[in-house]
Amino acid sequence: MNIRFFIIWILVAVYSLGGYSQATMGIGNAVSDTSKEVNLEASIRKIIENKKAQVGVAVILNGKDTIIINNDRPYPMMSVFKFHQALAVANYLQQNNLPLSTEINITKEDLKTNTYSPLRDKFPEGNISLPISELLAYTLQLSDNNACDILFNYIGGPKVADDYIRSLGIEQFAIVATEDDMHKDMNVCYNNWSSPLEAARLMEILLTRKLFNDNYQEFIKRTLTECETGKNRLARPLQGTEAIIGHKTGTGDRNAKGQLIGTNDIGFVLLPNGNRYTIAVFVKNSEESELMSSQIIADISEVVYRQVK
Repeated sequence: MNIRFFIIWILVAVYSLGGYSQATMGIGNAVSDTSKEVNLEASIRKIIENKKAQVGVAVILNGKDTIIINNDRPYPMMSVFKFHQALAVANYLQQNNLPLSTEINITKEDLKTNTYSPLRDKFPEGNISLPISELLAYTLQLSDNNACDILFNYIGGPKVADDYIRSLGIEQFAIVATEDDMHKDMNVCYNNWSSPLEAARLMEILLTRKLFNDNYQEFIKRTLTECETGKNRLARPLQGTEAIIGHKTGTGDRNAKGQLIGTNDIGFVLLPNGNRYTIAVFVKNSEESELMSSQIIADISEVVYRQVK
């Protein structure tokens, strides 16, 4: 383990000792009386005004103060739900006393050709066995669609993931479809959805609540900090700083109207001054370019970071 990851574990452990108050949560567009949070909300609203997209935002500052914007509608998660799935996989392993090194047999038929899959590109013929830890790295770091569906098949399907996340007190979301389901019918993408607040809350739960044995939970935290996708979104304004970010992105195709179904990023940010926050930004049905849709997320990330640092 290198020095950066050692620091991550120390910071996460320290921050996890802090409480998480749900008393600040609510349905609406802001739940903070301080001028600092009011100014931050205004800055975010300025970024999203006149954008040809539905943009939902949730920020939980130090586990307490919460800002939510356009939270009263469902947003297609796209691959963001692979974070939810990872938690469900870890829970399944713990319930069955299985280590992350447990291997899954992968056939050529598991490696569908009509989808994004670095796993398939590396092992086009299949007929391999890989540890669950490696498959989770493929889903969380690279957002591999075949690895995702292999894990769904292993734990018993999307409903198992949905049920587990609901057991944590998260309600405004749904996971009902596999990646293959969504590729067969683009409209099904809208059925795997979340509110921004529930996505940010789930990240907060990862940081502050002991969900399962440390080797599972710390693995997920570390793997999120190694995310390789969407570096031009939440992570972009943090590059070159001492902030530590763990995040999961989601990216959709254009629907029949030519709109980008979803351009998303959710994550946690740990700052060297002891502050931390979780954040979720969903950009739905965007008529902007792919670059601009990602830039919206980066701009929101920047104003939050500058306000909190």
